[in-house]
Parts: sequence; structure tokens; C-alpha cells
Amino acid sequence: MSSRRLARRRAHIAMIGVPMVSHVLPGLEVIRELVARGHRVSYANDPATAALIEPTGAELVACASTLPFRDNIWPEDPIEASSLFLDDAMAVLPQLHAAFDDDPADLYLYDIGAYVARALAEAQGRPLVQLSPTFVAWGGYQEEVGAAIAQLPGADALEARFKEWLAGCGATTLDVGEFSGVPPRGIATVPRAMQPHADTVDPDRIDFVGPCLGDRARQQSWTRPAGADKVLFVSLGSSYTTQPEFYRQCVAAFGNLPGWHVVLQIGKHVDPAELGPDLPGNIEVCSWAPQLAVLEQADAFVTHAGMGSSSEGLFYGVPMIAVPQGAEQPMNADRLVELGVARRVDTDSATAGVLRDALLALTSDPEVARRCAALKAEARAEGGASRAADLIEAEL
Repeated sequence: MSSRRLARRRAHIAMIGVPMVSHVLPGLEVIRELVARGHRVSYANDPATAALIEPTGAELVACASTLPFRDNIWPEDPIEASSLFLDDAMAVLPQLHAAFDDDPADLYLYDIGAYVARALAEAQGRPLVQLSPTFVAWGGYQEEVGAAIAQLPGADALEARFKEWLAGCGATTLDVGEFSGVPPRGIATVPRAMQPHADTVDPDRIDFVGPCLGDRARQQSWTRPAGADKVLFVSLGSSYTTQPEFYRQCVAAFGNLPGWHVVLQIGKHVDPAELGPDLPGNIEVCSWAPQLAVLEQADAFVTHAGMGSSSEGLFYGVPMIAVPQGAEQPMNADRLVELGVARRVDTDSATAGVLRDALLALTSDPEVARRCAALKAEARAEGGASRAADLIEAEL
């Protein structure tokens, strides 16, 4: 019997995640694909993620997280943020042992923020594959970024605490940088085009499969209004939505712009009344919009440049105005500009005039249209969820 046929036997695959929507959504179609292929899939995450995970057919293994995902208030200091993930690993690992020591998985998948899975897999001697919703560390990452972070106040204390945890948690990889750095095997659910210094990433360890949209795209719908020549989608994602002044600038920039219909997603924390009275008729305000369905029909996208949204913008070939808010978003915004498909506008510069000029310049530039089409084709050729599942099965 071929190794391929052996790999397709039913296996127990466990995904270990973190309860942030931007980390859960990118991998859901990979999980759905593994279930469809007959595998038993467990998904360990906070109970708050149940509504996202259970429709895939995976079994939710409830593990209470200590991360601040409910209010999305994250420290700006990277050492403080890293400390939160270490605290979470310490809290979650005993719960994982309780769930999987008597029922170990044949293979563990894990989110880049759930490196606690590596401790569990190493203690059990099981194979491990990282499923990353963002770019991975490149060849010179430690010298370019890691060394700078190591000089920040509190870095030494954090590393000492991390080393102490590794020494007692059952892990066999005891070097902090190696344990939390580039995994022995990883799959990134982003276009390779979004990876910084992609030519220095080890192709024997990391594969890029592009956005994994699958059923999530097919299950969403949105109707383009009659008479809308062009569609603009505005969204700052799920974590940075409390920006009423920015939304007012968008209304001023794009309201009554000839031929344009604007889908303005403002999140659940902003009252539409804060945008002003008598909104222009071409502005469709909503707390949430089916992003994939809108992007499929959109002609432009104002985005916070989160990796998920950036990748989806490339997948649908939509020019973007990148308004980064935090985390890795400034780096993503600059990468989109380098790729020739975006203009970066920082929040404090996002006046109505700047936003409108950026939109009109982007959507009238034939070179931007050419780059969008080329990158759309590249992203779709990377294989998505089906290729990700093939790569995971090859590790069984």
C-alpha cells in the first residue's frame, strides 16, 4: 500500500488555538477539509469560539484562556504582550494534558500564538505542524527583530520565566528562541507575496498555501445595489472598530461620490448616530458585513491591513487603502504598497480629502489593476485548504 493511501487512513488530529477571531477564521476551512476527509479532529480553544469551530465538524475541547480576547485591550509594549501569551500557555497546558494524555492525537496542529501545543506534543512524542495565520520568521528575523526585542525593558525577566516554564513543562526543546521561533514544520495560510524576505524562508520547513476560504466564502451573500457602478468596502477588522472620527471622515470622503456605493462597517461599539444626521444615500452603514461576499464584488477596500484582510484583498484582486492600527499592520501596509496594490494612509492623516484622493488615484491607475490581477492569480494558485490538508496528511 502506498504511503499516500496510508496517510488517508482515519487519524486523530488535534488543533490547539487561541481565542482571537483573526487567528481562528483563517484555518477553519483547513479543519473542515480534514473532517471531510474522514479524520477525527479535536479543536482545543476557549468555549467562546464554539460557534466558529463546531460548524466545521470538529469537536471543541474547551480550554479556558487568560488572553484579553473579550475586550480586545492589548498592551502596546511587546514584552507585556508576550508575557500574556506565556501566562496563557501556563494556564492552558494542564487543561491540554487533562484532555489529551489519555487520548493523544496522532498529530497536533497549532496556531502561532498557541506554542503551548509544542510542549504537549514533545512530552507525548507526537508530530507537530504550525498552522500560521500570518507571516513566519524569516532567515534574518532573529538578528533584525528578535535582537531588538531582547533589548527592551523586561525582556530578560520574561526569558528567565519562559526558561523556567520550559524546564518543568515536559518540553524537549529548552531554548526559548528555538521553541517559540520557526517551527520544524509549518503551513502559512497567507499568500507568499505577504511574507517579508520570502526568499530566506526554508521551503523544507514552511509552505504557503494562500487564503483558505472554501465554504466560508460560499456561505456568505451580499447584493450589490442596482445602479452601483463601483463598490467600496470600509472595515477596520474586529479589534480596532471604535473609531467614530475615522468613519466620519469616510462619510465626508465618499458620500455622494458619483457612481460609488460604500459599505461602511463600524463594529458594535459605535452608534450610527455618531456619524452625523442625514447620511448620503450611497453609504450603507452596518455593524458587521459579510466581508468575503462584499470583497468579491468590490472595486476598492479601505482596510486596517490585518493579515487576514490583506490576504483576502489580494485573493479578490482589490486595490486597497491601508490604514494600519497596530500589531503587524504597519508592516503589512508597507508590504501592500511595495506590491503595487495599495496606498498607506495613517489614521492621523486620514482626512476626507486624503482618503478620496487615494481612492481615485488607485482605481484609475492601470498598473495597480495589472498588479491586482497578477497577485490574485498567484494567491489562488497556492492551493488553499485542499493543499494544506494534503501537507498535513503527509506528516501523519
